[in-house]
Amino acid sequence: MNQLSLPLAQRLGEHAMLRTQIRAENAEPGFTERAADFIAWYLRARGPTPGELLTDLCKAHGIKPPDDRAFGPVFKSLLRRGEIRQAGWCERRKGHGTGGGRVWEAA
Repeated sequence: MNQLSLPLAQRLGEHAMLRTQIRAENAEPGFTERAADFIAWYLRARGPTPGELLTDLCKAHGIKPPDDRAFGPVFKSLLRRGEIRQAGWCERRKGHGTGGGRVWEAA
């Protein structure tokens, strides 16, 4: 069985994230920035919060992409801009109770 190299796997992941983000922007222009603004505001106002809850809160406030994976680029852009940082780990609610959920806080 052939295994992908790490750099290739990372490039494929970046490409998939970009496709998902473009699809979200086509469906709802300005999605990425609105979601980023809401998440940054919420973390400043309420403190550390699991990422899955932040995603659900965005959707409850009308910021709904066609695919929840479009939130990945949102978190990545906030991290890159230094607006958020990981505060810890939590059990995932949507991953059948698996570990690996991230808790975010305002930076």
